[in-house]
Amino acid sequence: MTNAENSEPPDLGDLGGFSGSAAAVHAPGTALLTDHYELTMLQAALHSGAAHRRAVFEVFARHLPHGRRYGVVAGTGRLLDAIEQFRFGPEELKFLGDAGIVDETTLRFLASYRFGGNVWGYAEGDVYFPGSPIVVVEGTFAEAVILETLVLSILNHDCAIASAASRMVTAAGGRPLIEMGSRRTHEVAAVAAARAAYIAGFASTSNLRARFEYGVPSSGTSAHAFTLVHDSERHAFTAQVESLGAGTTLLVDTYDVQRAVRTAVEVAGPSLGAVRIDSGDLPALAAAVRSELDSLGATDTRIILTGDLDEYLIAGLAVAPVNGYGVGTSLVTGSGAATAALVYKLVARSDEAVSDDNPVAELRPVAKRSVGKPGRGGRKWAVRHRTDTGVAQSERISLVPPDPGPADRLLLHELVRHGKIVGREPLAAVRERHQEVLAELPGYALQLSRGYPAIPTVWEPDGDED
Repeated sequence: MTNAENSEPPDLGDLGGFSGSAAAVHAPGTALLTDHYELTMLQAALHSGAAHRRAVFEVFARHLPHGRRYGVVAGTGRLLDAIEQFRFGPEELKFLGDAGIVDETTLRFLASYRFGGNVWGYAEGDVYFPGSPIVVVEGTFAEAVILETLVLSILNHDCAIASAASRMVTAAGGRPLIEMGSRRTHEVAAVAAARAAYIAGFASTSNLRARFEYGVPSSGTSAHAFTLVHDSERHAFTAQVESLGAGTTLLVDTYDVQRAVRTAVEVAGPSLGAVRIDSGDLPALAAAVRSELDSLGATDTRIILTGDLDEYLIAGLAVAPVNGYGVGTSLVTGSGAATAALVYKLVARSDEAVSDDNPVAELRPVAKRSVGKPGRGGRKWAVRHRTDTGVAQSERISLVPPDPGPADRLLLHELVRHGKIVGREPLAAVRERHQEVLAELPGYALQLSRGYPAIPTVWEPDGDED
C-alpha cells in the first residue's frame, strides 16, 4: 500500500518542533508551490537510494510559440528568491504528514531541506531559441527534482510575458508603453507581469506592488468612473487638474471625444499633459484629437491610446499622431502564448550516490526517447556565435565546455554556487541587457510576421540543426 493510500498519518513525534500546532509562526516559503508528484518521487527515490545520486536538470523549450523569432529570458531574479525561500516549515510538514502525502523518512528529509547545489543560467533579459539550456540545475536528484514545478511556473510565465512585451516595444517604435494588465490576471501574476514587461522595455506599470517590490516606475490618473461620479465632465476635469496639476492625463472618451478635448484644454490650459482615448476607432480619433489640440494651442499635449491593444494593433498605429500606449489583457496573457512551453528535464546522472568518499560522482547522459518528445542527454554549454561585427549567427550547444571565437558570447552564467545565491543583479541592468541583445540579432528577428527562429540552433559536435 502506498503512503497516499494509507489512512494513518506518519508519527511526527520525533520531529521535535516540526510536530507543533499548525498555528506555529514561521516565515512564508515557496515549498508548497509545487506538484504532489514531486514529493512522491522524492519519497520513492529515498527508499531506492537513487535520491542521493548526482543529477543535472536543464530547462529549455523544444520550440518557440506561434512561430516567433526569439524568446526572452525573464523571471531569473524571482526564481533565485524563490529557491532561497524553498523551506518546509512546521505548518507544511504537519500538513504533509496529516494528509499522508509522504512518509516519516521523507518528512525528516524535508525538515532539513536546503538546496545546496549549483545553478547556471542565461542572463535575465537575454534571448533564447529552441534547445537553449536557459537554466541548468545540478545537485543530488532529491534536492533538484523537487524544484521542477517552482522553476517552470516562474519561468514559463515570465518568459512568455517578456517575449510578448518585447514584440510590443518593437512595434511601438520608441513610443513609451504602460503595463496596465493587473485587472486581467491573477493578483500575484500581475506583479510578475509588470516586472517582466519592464525588463522588455515597457516604461511603467499601473501596479503599485510591482513598484514596491521591484522598483518598476508606476503611473496612473483616472478611470471613467471618476468622470461619471461628478456632475459633469468639466467638474471631473477641474477636480483632477486641481489635485494633480495641469500635467495630468485626462480621459476624454466617456461621452463625446471632441467636446471633451475642448473642455480639457479650457480647464487645464494649453499646458495640459496628455489625453487618453480608450475606445472607438483609435487611428481616426487620434488624428482628430491631434488636430483639435493643435487648433487650441495645446501642441505639446500628448495622446495616449489604450483599449485591447496588442503588438499588431500597435504596429498599425505607427503613422498615427500618438505619443504612447497602455496595454493590458494582451500583455498579461502573452499575446496568445501564455506559456513559454519550457520543460525541466533530467539530462545526466551518476550511477552511484554522492558521499563524503565520493563527492563528485561521475555523470553519464540520460534522455527521454519517446516519440514526439525526444531529449538530448548530457550537461550542455551554450555559445552565441557572432560575426566579426557582432551580429548573431547561431546558437551553438555542446556537451563539453566551449572554445568561443573572439566575437562569440558565452551564454551560461553562475547563479547559485553550493546553495548560495551569487547571480543577483539590478533590474536596470537586466533591462539594459535586453536592448543590447536585441541589437545583435539580425534585422528580420524583429519582424512581427510568423517565421522561423532568428538564428538556428546548432548541436556540436554533430552539427545538427533543430
